[in-house]
Amino acid sequence: MKKTLLAACFTSVVLASPLAMAEDSFPRLETIGVGEVTAQPDMATFSVAVEETRKTAQEAKQAADKAVTAFMDRLQKQGVKRADIESANIYLHPQYHHSKDNSPELVGYQATRQVTVTVRDLDQLNSYLDNALGDGINRIHRIELKVTDEAKYQEQARQAAIQDAQEKAKSLAKGFQTELDGIWNIRYYDSTPRPVMGRMAMDAAVQTKATYQDAEITFQDRVEVVFRLEK
Repeated sequence: MKKTLLAACFTSVVLASPLAMAEDSFPRLETIGVGEVTAQPDMATFSVAVEETRKTAQEAKQAADKAVTAFMDRLQKQGVKRADIESANIYLHPQYHHSKDNSPELVGYQATRQVTVTVRDLDQLNSYLDNALGDGINRIHRIELKVTDEAKYQEQARQAAIQDAQEKAKSLAKGFQTELDGIWNIRYYDSTPRPVMGRMAMDAAVQTKATYQDAEITFQDRVEVVFRLEK
């Protein structure tokens, strides 16, 4: 797993910032610190679904259940723990044929079931998706790459943002031939973005190579700080 720290340069010197309004007037300096940490994913979650249409609701349900059961059995044989497989409830929808001159005609029922899987061995992700085809799964809704310890990387990004704000404040104070005299105000907004691979068709998934390990996850954080300046 690798990580890099980046910093964006957003800084302003303010004499009467809305963030720094006070009854007593004093010289102040406001900085915005931004920190980023990038890490390679080591796990993922993905959601797949099966949609089956049959003449009766029972037949549609049985077809969907069969595909889901086969897929879940295969996953467990490949080493996925049952606790990492979530099978959603089944949804049944009547299907109608509509024509201009006649009332809607019931032609069958569509059954839909969704399965969400947590993948702890990222090397197997592409294999799981490919095998889903053979088990009757016909939709991939979502693939989300993750890291095991998200909190650790978010904290690193936060500390990078704090350091960025401090370093810019010191540099600006020095450039204006003054010195910092403590912190007057800190404003913080929590930020925990997660990159997501978009929805794709099942036939495209077959062509997907096992390149998920090449992706990077970026954790960002930001802090706004108002420093007092010596009078």
